Formats: sequence, C-alpha cells, structure tokens
Amino acid sequence: MTLVRIPRTLLVAMAAMALALLVAACGDTKDDTESAGSGGGSTQSSQADATAEIKSGLKTVSMPKQLGNPYEEIEHGGVDKALTELKGANRIVGPTDAGASSQVPLINSVVQQKPDALIIAGNDPDAVAPALKQAARRGVKVVAMDSDVAADARTVFINQAQSEAIGRDEVKILADQIGDQGEVAILSATANATNQNTWIKFMKEELKNHPKMKLVKVAYGDDDDQKSFQETQGLLQAYPDLKGIISPTTVGISAAARYLSSSKHKGKVALTGLGTPNQMRKFVKDGTVEEFALWNPENVGYLAGYAAAALASGQISGKEGESFKSGKLGQHKIGANGEIVLGPPTRFNKVNIDDFDF
Repeated sequence: MTLVRIPRTLLVAMAAMALALLVAACGDTKDDTESAGSGGGSTQSSQADATAEIKSGLKTVSMPKQLGNPYEEIEHGGVDKALTELKGANRIVGPTDAGASSQVPLINSVVQQKPDALIIAGNDPDAVAPALKQAARRGVKVVAMDSDVAADARTVFINQAQSEAIGRDEVKILADQIGDQGEVAILSATANATNQNTWIKFMKEELKNHPKMKLVKVAYGDDDDQKSFQETQGLLQAYPDLKGIISPTTVGISAAARYLSSSKHKGKVALTGLGTPNQMRKFVKDGTVEEFALWNPENVGYLAGYAAAALASGQISGKEGESFKSGKLGQHKIGANGEIVLGPPTRFNKVNIDDFDF
C-alpha cells in the first residue's frame, strides 16, 4: 500500500472548511427547531404570556347567527363595548337568515380583510368548520360564543352558563308551574342550533325525573317571530291537553307569549324559557308568563371580546387552566375543551323584573 503525503497548507485549508460546515450545520439545526416551535407551540417565544400587553389597535369581527335578532344585537353590542375599552374596533357582520351554511361566505370574505380575531355565534357546528379552519391558518384567532362550533374549528368557546344547568332548570321551572304533571312541548330555534340542541338534550334527561310530565313534541320556529307564533298556535291545536311550553330562544318565547296573551289558553298553558326582561316584561305583568330565565347577553359578547383580545395579544393560547382579565367581569379561566363560562342565569318574575333593563 502506497502512502500519500498531504501538504500542511492543504490540511489547514481542509480543517477550516470542515469547521465552516460544522457551524453552518449548527445554524441550520437552530433554524429548524425555531421553525417547528413556531408551528407547534414548543418554544418559549410561542407560548402564551399572561404578562403581555393587549395589542394596540385590535380589529375584530363579530358574526351573529342572524342580523335583526334583538338578543343577538345586545350580545354583539357587548363585543363592541369590550373593544372600545381596549382601544380597538369591532365590526358586526352577519347573515339575514339563520340557515346552516349562511355564515360560510361571510367568513370567507372576512378572512380576506385580515382581522385579528373572528367572534362567531355558530348557526351549525360543522357547516362553518372548514371556513373557520382556513381563517385560523391565515392567522385569525377564532372565538365561538353563545352557540358553539366544532371544537377543532375554534380556540375557545364563551358559554353563557353550564349547558346542563340551563336545560335542567328550564324543566324544573315548568314543573313548578304545572304541578309536575301533564303534556309539555318545546319550541326551539333552528333544528341545527348547537346551543338549543345541547339544552334540549339535558331537558330530556331531566324529564326522566318527572315521570308525570310527557314531552309530546319539539317544534322549530327557526328564530323567526312569525313562524314561532304559528308553531305555538299549531302546538295548541294539535295537543288540546297541553299544559306547558318551554322555549329556550328569545325570539320563540316572546312570539309564544304574544300568541298566548290574546288566546283562550292564557293562564291555562304555562310558558317559560329564555328571554330578555324588556321583551317579556308586559307578559309577566299581565299574567301570561309566571317566570323565565336568562343571563345578560351583553356580558356574553363583552367576555368574548376580552377573550379574543387576550388570544390575539398572546396572553392566552386556549389551554385549560389559563386565565385572563375580562374588564368589569373580573378574571376568567379556560376550562376543558376551551370552554369559558360566564356564570349562572337569572330567573325573572313579577318580583324582580323591573330591576333589569336589557
């Protein structure tokens, strides 16, 4: 075997080249690590920082299930108030009907304007999911409120109250009014509304504890005043022995109350559900409705506005256990599956209804 002698100058050059390659390799590894961290949230810089300042000039869009719905107007007005306090701006964009897919083209249009966050009350949990996921990929933080969307299509969900408590309490209120027995019906909003269906599920569970109460039908007024009015009339015609109606929708309960108030069924068929004090006050005072419940919808939107600001500013990432400041509402913590609960609803009746104005 023949040995080949390598000149010293060549050895020095080769060593310098090897060192340069090693440094470059280390630099590439660092870049790869940072890149993976920014996508997966594994580096310090990508983690939520509770001490971070709220981003200045925040721009959000809030999307109701349907424009012209009084409850939705109050709720999304709460988002406006939160963003004003935070020195940002919110714009309300919504469909004219509550159809399952009516929000999709609006979501796609909103994303093109690159807001910091989109706050949505979903008409359908799955129909809007692909558009919301696309929004998230483009850097828009997605917050659901009032009516949830698919969990993997948003970061957090602002719930008015514990869903089980809402559903069960509605049945308990009606049970007290009809002596815990008789035929009952539910007048809901749309058949695909996430919140309505969740509450109805727990209503049916609670009815098992009231064996003398029989659910005869779940009707749908589509959150339309006239249709809800007609559905109430139809229920009373189809079930002459009906003792009570639960309407967990502000449009439905007010339409049902309007029908009952001028019919022979007034005082004979009990009505409860979820409504605002201002729309239900006259029906409580004239004896059409004894008691109903609701939270302050403005506070739902207000909390959603602060949650969106905290997300867009990096104060929270949506993980369970994280907390953030929510203005006049104090501190709120993120629960399982990204849920943030506002608080328990209030019951309204003749004794206290004049104490509220919304």
